[in-house]
Amino acid sequence: MNMKTKTMPYKKISQVFSAIDSPVRIQILLAIGTGEACVCHLEASLGLRQAYISQQLMDLRKHGLVSSRREGKYIYHRIEKPEVLELVRLAAEMSAIPQNTLVVSDHSQCACPTCASGAAKQVVTPAQSIQSLIKEI
Repeated sequence: MNMKTKTMPYKKISQVFSAIDSPVRIQILLAIGTGEACVCHLEASLGLRQAYISQQLMDLRKHGLVSSRREGKYIYHRIEKPEVLELVRLAAEMSAIPQNTLVVSDHSQCACPTCASGAAKQVVTPAQSIQSLIKEI
């Protein structure tokens, strides 16, 4: 067994951590939660520009953590590997961060058809925490 073969499993593990090495990517994952969200949801929740959110989503897709689907002019994103939420929860626990502080504001400012019709598949409100998202997995 050569050195490259020996390190392959460790490299794959490190790629997961690399994919979520940005605080914004973690916020995006929490905002999507166990449902799905369009970029306008994420803009309303996180208060960040669409272009920046899209760049972060592209990286999360590249690592296989998020997938996307188009519905008209909107693209909806969902977590492909929901176990990543448990990883975030564990990291928060290791960092002594209370679970109820890892929340995302609601999507009330979102103008997409899903939100406008009141038919959002999942809305993460301040009352929800990462723990409640994990329970849904």
